[in-house]
Amino acid sequence: MTMTFDPSAITRPHERLMTYYVILAVLTFVAFPVTLIALYIKFRTLQYRFDDEGVWRRQGLLWRREVNVAYRRIQDIHLTNGLIQRWLGLATVSIQTAAGSATPEITIEGVLEAEALRNYLYTKMRGVRDTTRGAETAVEAVGRPEGRPLHSSASTSAEIPDETLALLTDIRDSLRRLEDRLRQRQHGA
Repeated sequence: MTMTFDPSAITRPHERLMTYYVILAVLTFVAFPVTLIALYIKFRTLQYRFDDEGVWRRQGLLWRREVNVAYRRIQDIHLTNGLIQRWLGLATVSIQTAAGSATPEITIEGVLEAEALRNYLYTKMRGVRDTTRGAETAVEAVGRPEGRPLHSSASTSAEIPDETLALLTDIRDSLRRLEDRLRQRQHGA
């Protein structure tokens, strides 16, 4: 019997994450009490939400930080787990966006089903992009004049962002209609 993965069930990190944090705090030796308190507060305030639009993370007691990333903004997803994390069965899923930062936009810590979560995020990320591309292709096919190629340039839609491609296609079609009108006026005059 196989169970399906439900990301909406992940609202908080697994309890094993606190064990991992205690081990990290012990490894800081002198700073143990301060590190343990900071990591405990982080553990107690970490919250996640996965919905139809994207991923949400909230953490912090004194300085609260909330991040919401839409699936369409996700560029890459990384799965990491160090030696201690593997021993505890934990992993961290890092979500990168095109924000230009070297650090991930969101990290989901304390996840037991990290590979299933990563696969779910990839599916959502690709599904949003594929749906967008399919709709734009249908609009282009309906709006283009007969006998004209869909893409007259050498570049492909994978090289140009979808919104830019749609805008450029609209501009191209408008210019062609304007050119046709000018020709009709010249021949009629």
